[in-house]
This record gives sequence, C-alpha cells and structure tokens, in this order.
Amino acid sequence: RVETRRRMTKSQGEPMAITNALAGVAVRDMETSVRWYSRLLDRMPDRKPMPELAEWEFADGGWIQVFHDKQRAGSSSVTLVESSIEARLEDLKAKRISVESTSHSPIVNVATIRDLDGNQIVFAESRAESNRSTQSRKHATLEFLKAS
Repeated sequence: RVETRRRMTKSQGEPMAITNALAGVAVRDMETSVRWYSRLLDRMPDRKPMPELAEWEFADGGWIQVFHDKQRAGSSSVTLVESSIEARLEDLKAKRISVESTSHSPIVNVATIRDLDGNQIVFAESRAESNRSTQSRKHATLEFLKAS
C-alpha cells in the first residue's frame, strides 16, 4: 500500500502532494514529431496548449508531452506501460518502426525503440504482481482492494 506523504505549503498551510506525472520528450521538429508520435500512438494529440507542445493522455493516467527543444532533442527517455509486449511488437512491425532491443524476465518484459531524434521509448509489460510500477492503475487498484 502506498502512503501519500503530504507536506504543508509555507504560505497557506494547505497540504500538497504530487498527483500525476508527465513524461517529456524533447524534439527538433514539432510537425514531423507530432506526425510520428500520432502514428506510434494511433491518434492525434489530445491537446496542443501551445505551438511548441503536444500532449497525449493515457487511459490509466499519465501524459506524454512532445516539446520543441533543439538543444535537448534526442536525450529524452520515457517508459510506457504496456498491456501486451507481443501485441506492441506486432504493431511496431506493421508500422515499420524498428525495435532496438527486447528483454524478458520473470518480472517485466520490455521493448525499446528510438524516435526520429534518437529519444529512447521503452514499452514495459509487468509479469509480476509485485512489480507495481509497470502495472496499469486499474490492475493495481483491483489488487489493492483484494488485499484489503
């Protein structure tokens, strides 16, 4: 069970806690990268709050942000939790996106690709209930309720 630690803000005395995570990916060319990520994720961005930023939201929580930053392009790494590595590998093959590496263990299966700028994208599928970081939020909640 995860305990959320809250601390008080100095100015208001109100509790604060981190409630979500955004994974940022720096790219050189926004238009080309938005097309590539849209193809990878099978949909256009959910939001484009400004010209240099595109965002995709995931069903179980979290977002991926693709943003324009020529100096840092190619140095990002993001892990996306996957329901089926085998299905993802088939999807990547159909899209002609080459897989850099795969790894299988009793705890997690992973597949790694690179985007057009060289940013690392890792797809991870949990194989063990103890590996909460790569479980979907829905699955983790059901397991928590069963244990309670």
